[in-house]
Amino acid sequence: MADANLRRIGLIALAIGVAAVAATLSMRTFNAPAAVDHGRARQQVLYYTLSRIDDPIIVLGDSIVEASTLPRTACGHAIVNAGLNGASTASDLGNWLAAALANKRVTAVIVALGTNDALTNSPNEKAFEDRYGALLRDLSKLTTRLAVLAIPTVDARERLTVEMQNEIMPSIDKFNAILPDIAKRANATFLPLPEMPSPHTIDGIHLNADGYRIWDKAVMDGAALVCG
Repeated sequence: MADANLRRIGLIALAIGVAAVAATLSMRTFNAPAAVDHGRARQQVLYYTLSRIDDPIIVLGDSIVEASTLPRTACGHAIVNAGLNGASTASDLGNWLAAALANKRVTAVIVALGTNDALTNSPNEKAFEDRYGALLRDLSKLTTRLAVLAIPTVDARERLTVEMQNEIMPSIDKFNAILPDIAKRANATFLPLPEMPSPHTIDGIHLNADGYRIWDKAVMDGAALVCG
């Protein structure tokens, strides 16, 4: 039990460390003050972007989404990256996105979340299920077309050790096992991820080029499906 707790603490520290590095790089690039709230900054950028676009397809999620370089359009609709570093199902992303949309509706929302839930929380499937379901209910006020992407697996790379991988993968597997039912209850389309190559991340968590090739295809296949 003590070893498991230590590994969980290590995973939390890893998630926090990755977020801190990203924030530092962002502030260094834009010469922003140290107190910049990344969530509010991203929300404001999304507001500016969405104010010029009608009927977009939004990809909503965590740093894996934020770091993605998806195509600009699908089936005649602009694709908007609404990724937020560090986001989880507990991040109130539905209201966060709604504020950025300022009462505009969207063609579809594709949700890609769960990695941070598995990294920083105990594998409580009921809490995950309840939070994800609540998010999808919030998003259903913005669009009639929702899709839910499976959670990518993690690698034993960089600071994510084999022991950490063995700690986190049961949580990811449990969450992925219930995602199809969560999606079905919300009238959303579930998007599975094919098996990833090894390695498929740059640091155990964030995808490398090979990982993104598979992830991007799953997102674009989902966009095609929700477009009908």
